Amino acid sequence: MRFKAICLIICSLLAAPKAEAVEICGELKQGELILVKDASAKKIIVSDNLKEREYKVYEDGTVLVALPRNAPKKIELRSYPYTDAATFYELQIEPAKWDIQRVNGVAQHKVTPDKSHQKEINRELNDVNKALSVCSADDYWRKGFILPVEGKISGHFGNQRIFNGVPKNPHSGTDIAAPLGTEIKASGDGKVVLSGKDYFYTGNMVIIDHGAGLHTIYAHLQKAVVKSGDLVKKGEVIGYVGQTGRAVGAHLHWGASLNGVRFRPHSLLNINDKRCKKFSGTYMGE
Repeated sequence: MRFKAICLIICSLLAAPKAEAVEICGELKQGELILVKDASAKKIIVSDNLKEREYKVYEDGTVLVALPRNAPKKIELRSYPYTDAATFYELQIEPAKWDIQRVNGVAQHKVTPDKSHQKEINRELNDVNKALSVCSADDYWRKGFILPVEGKISGHFGNQRIFNGVPKNPHSGTDIAAPLGTEIKASGDGKVVLSGKDYFYTGNMVIIDHGAGLHTIYAHLQKAVVKSGDLVKKGEVIGYVGQTGRAVGAHLHWGASLNGVRFRPHSLLNINDKRCKKFSGTYMGE
């Protein structure tokens, strides 16, 4: 009987799913950018109660993942090696504290636009969505990022704004106040995928593709000095601080997006120096 019991235990251990490990670099917190490292991964999917998204995996197994502002307390990461079987990881997400910011003095037609502005608004939405849908195989992001302009933070990512008493969607970027005409630099190497003028909300705007569906956004410019298709280097001047679109005071709206998920742009600044930790998962294969 004892021998039989030992055999049953051994067999059950052999039949149990194998525990795999993945390395995650960065804060598991709402609105942050993390790096997932899994040398055996061919495909990585992240799902929550909001949406399921597939992220690009580079040859070395590195994946960039953006955690939405409203990410739930738990998300599931699935790493696929060679087959349809995946290793499952359940990640605990730390909630962030978001403030409410009241902004007065905005032109009322920018707060509650009437039907006459819908054509302008649609042009802006279409151009931005098209630019942010670009997902190149480039890895310009590996060269790191810098602040595009020095100045006081006048609006934080994730805060909800109330314009002239009207509540609006949470802020999708970070506002940096600086004197009119201050040089704006590309925060990282990449390719310009949008250089648009006179948009209803964002005024003059530039969007740069850094590879893997990662983009940085620069809005309310006085003037852009790059055009779509240009390759830019980190620190290269791409425009000047302005007050165009829905803006009160001269400032730069600096945004970041990955696979269409907006996240805190300051999370880019330590992209190559994030603290890493290994997580165990469960392999659901043979």
